[in-house]
Amino acid sequence: MDKALTEGQSSKKTNRPIVLASIMLAMFLGAIEGTIVSTAMPAIVGELGGFSLYGWVFSSYLLMNAVTVLIYGKLSDLFGRKPILLIGIIIFLIGSILCGFAQSMTMLIVFRFIQGLGAGAITPIATTIVGDIYTKEERAKIQGYLSSVWGISAIAGPALGGILVEYVSWRFVFWLNLPLGILAMVGVGVFLHEHVAKKKHRIDYRGAVLIMISVSCLMFVLVEGGTRWAWMSFESIALLAVSIAAFVLFYFQEKKADEPMMPFSIWKERPIFIANMTSMTTGIMLIGISSYLPTFVQGVMERSPIVAGFALTTMSIGWPIASTFAGILLLKIGFRTTSLLGGAALIMGSILFITLTPDAGPLWAAVGSFMVGLGMGLTTTSFIVVIQSSVSWEQRGIATASNSFMRNLGNTIGAALLGGILNSQILRYFKENGQDFNADLSVDSITVLLNQNERNLLPDSLLQFLQDGLTYSLHIVYYVVLLIAVISFILILLLPREKKV
Repeated sequence: MDKALTEGQSSKKTNRPIVLASIMLAMFLGAIEGTIVSTAMPAIVGELGGFSLYGWVFSSYLLMNAVTVLIYGKLSDLFGRKPILLIGIIIFLIGSILCGFAQSMTMLIVFRFIQGLGAGAITPIATTIVGDIYTKEERAKIQGYLSSVWGISAIAGPALGGILVEYVSWRFVFWLNLPLGILAMVGVGVFLHEHVAKKKHRIDYRGAVLIMISVSCLMFVLVEGGTRWAWMSFESIALLAVSIAAFVLFYFQEKKADEPMMPFSIWKERPIFIANMTSMTTGIMLIGISSYLPTFVQGVMERSPIVAGFALTTMSIGWPIASTFAGILLLKIGFRTTSLLGGAALIMGSILFITLTPDAGPLWAAVGSFMVGLGMGLTTTSFIVVIQSSVSWEQRGIATASNSFMRNLGNTIGAALLGGILNSQILRYFKENGQDFNADLSVDSITVLLNQNERNLLPDSLLQFLQDGLTYSLHIVYYVVLLIAVISFILILLLPREKKV
């Protein structure tokens, strides 16, 4: 019997099917945030304004998610998985309610920080619970179910987001989380029973603060560099220096901490190291596609929010399909070959995006999304299974959290980096090609493309110019996404051949 079934149990028996369903619902809350908010963002910006802050709506959420995930991993070892997961869901729901009442982009960004603070507990702890209550042989299949949640969210998110935006209000995109979160809390709270051995833990708060400073400063540089600040300005260089210094201090802090937030010992396991690094790069890819594809379909192709949502939805059709087959492939051909298949799919999807044109239509974008979904389903399932199979029960929580941290870090870096690239390229295009227009054009000028009524009032020449600028800038973003996909594939090639699940 796997040690997962003997550690952490109480005298009461856990109802595994109900707990699994509740965990999947909890993970759905975090997973759907990316796709449903991405679909609603054009409408949100159209009402609240502030296109230059577009990337911060994602970055604020992802930053807090990335920073807190390791802390929650430690707290779950100290107090048990259940109470920490429930606390995380409660904080997430509070943030969701507040987001629905936002009256400006600044307010929305602040409330997204609160959402992210709670979200940091959801995915890693939910995934760790599965590792605790299922045997090693069962995990490949069960992790396939969990990975499929991301695919299902990609289907439901854009569809629900498009419908709510078009027929109700974008505010219900956030309020929809409330009934789902309550159901997840009831299922986990009532049917998950665990025994937590009393151990004295020393949480590495200093390490958490240092990594938060490092990531935050880096994100500021990536978002504002090339737009508000020049890349070589004092502000950019100073913040980058602080980021590097904080990371160096973080490294030495982790080496001496009794219970480090990021124990580098687990990184000595080659499968864990490669899986975590690749999770970071695929996280960058994912946020680049999910954040800006609806903008292209609505702003350039002039399609409705529902059409834009379904163009992104196909990512999640591919995701659960790949996740389901990944559980079978892992046992037959091993995690390395399964991951390589996923890496190849990511490259193919990225190629479709760099060849995307306004005349290609949403179907071309949908096919690209589908291929990326296949790649994400195969890789994420493979990585979680191999990580949980490479460590003991005592390290499973932090090992799982480290993978979530790296993926979240990739999301955060991707939102900041790709958002900064998009903004800077839009400004560059306006500066080099906008001499014929007397209007004072800025990044926020793109906002008008996302509001159908305002778009219809634009002169044809100005409308075409703005759409050409957005098309050009997004293609630069997609070239970067392709580069990241190639890097991901190279990393997967470094996985050990002999390792089997």
